[in-house]
Amino acid sequence: MKFAVFDHMDRSVVPLAQQYKERLTLTEAYDRAGFYAYHVAEHHSTPLGISPSPSVYLAAVAQRTRRLRFGPLVYTLGMHHPLRVLEEICMLDQMSGGRLEMGFGRGVSPYELAYYGVDPAQSQGIYQESFQIIMQGLRQSTVHFQGQHFDLRNVPVVMQCLQQPTPPVWYGAGTPEAAEWAAANGVNIVCNGVADRVRLITDRYRAHWAALGHEEGETPHLGMSRHIVVADTEDDALASARRAYRRWYEHLMHLWVVHGTKPQTLAFPDNFDEAQRLGLGIAGTPGQVRDWIAAQAEAAGINYFVCRLAFGDLTLEESLRSVRLLSAQVLPGLSQPAAVEL
Repeated sequence: MKFAVFDHMDRSVVPLAQQYKERLTLTEAYDRAGFYAYHVAEHHSTPLGISPSPSVYLAAVAQRTRRLRFGPLVYTLGMHHPLRVLEEICMLDQMSGGRLEMGFGRGVSPYELAYYGVDPAQSQGIYQESFQIIMQGLRQSTVHFQGQHFDLRNVPVVMQCLQQPTPPVWYGAGTPEAAEWAAANGVNIVCNGVADRVRLITDRYRAHWAALGHEEGETPHLGMSRHIVVADTEDDALASARRAYRRWYEHLMHLWVVHGTKPQTLAFPDNFDEAQRLGLGIAGTPGQVRDWIAAQAEAAGINYFVCRLAFGDLTLEESLRSVRLLSAQVLPGLSQPAAVEL
C-alpha cells in the first residue's frame, strides 16, 4: 500500500500569502516523509478551495520538492479549454522531471460551473470531449477532433510530456459502474465513501480488470481519502480535529447554503465525532491511527491510502505534527517506503 496526501486547500484563518507559504512548507515535509504523491483540488468562488489554478500552485510545488509526485484531483474540465490544459500538463511534467499525476473530472459543483457560464447539464459532455482531446494530444503530434462542444482541425502539438506515453491518470470514483470505465482505461481512482461502499467499487474494479486479462499485480492505484490528525495524546488529536473539521465542513457546504439547497452526492456529517464513527476520519495517537488505517484499508480493499492532513484552521504546527508522527511511527509498519533526508 502506498500513502498520499489530498488537499482541498480550503481557506484557513491566516493571511492568504501566509497560507500559500505554509502549504509549500508542508509539501516539503511530505517529500521528506516519503509520501508517494500530493493531490490538490480545484474549486472556484468558494472558501473550499483557494487553488483555483492548480497548475500555477503545482509549478511552485515542483520546485520545492524532489521526489514527491503531485497533481490536480481534479482538473475540472467543464471549465477549461482542453488545449490549454494539455499544454499546462506538458509544462508541469517537464518542469518536475516527470512527477505529474493528472486527475480529470467534470466539476462537482453546479454553482461553480454556472459562475463560469457553463450549463451544468452540459458539463458531462464537455468533460468527455475534453478528456478525449487531451489524451489524443498527449499521444499524437496533431489534434483533430469534431464533437458537440469542440471542433478542432489539425491543431499542432509542439510540446510533450516527459512521461510517455502519458502521465498517470486519476478519477474520483463514486459508484461501482464508474469503476468499470476506470478499469477499462487503466485509470487510478480515489473514493470518499464509507469502507463498505468503497469495497463495492474496488471489488468491481478488480473484477473488470481481471476480465480484461490483467494480472492482480498490475492493478492501478485504488485509493480512499480520510481526514487524519495525529498527536501524542488522543485528547490533543481530537481537540484539533473537532475544531478544524467544523470550519472545513462550513467551507464544503458554503455554496449550497448560499443557494439554499443541499448536495445530493456529499455524504460528510457536520461534526468530526460522527465522521470518525462512520470511519471517514481518525484523530488519535500513532498506535491508534496505525491500527485504524490497517483495518480501514482491509475493509475497503484499497492499495492507496490518501490522508487529509491540512484542513479547516489546522495550524502549520498541528499538520507538521501529524506528518512527523505518521512518518516515524505509523507508515513504516504499513508498507510505506522509509523517509529520506532531502
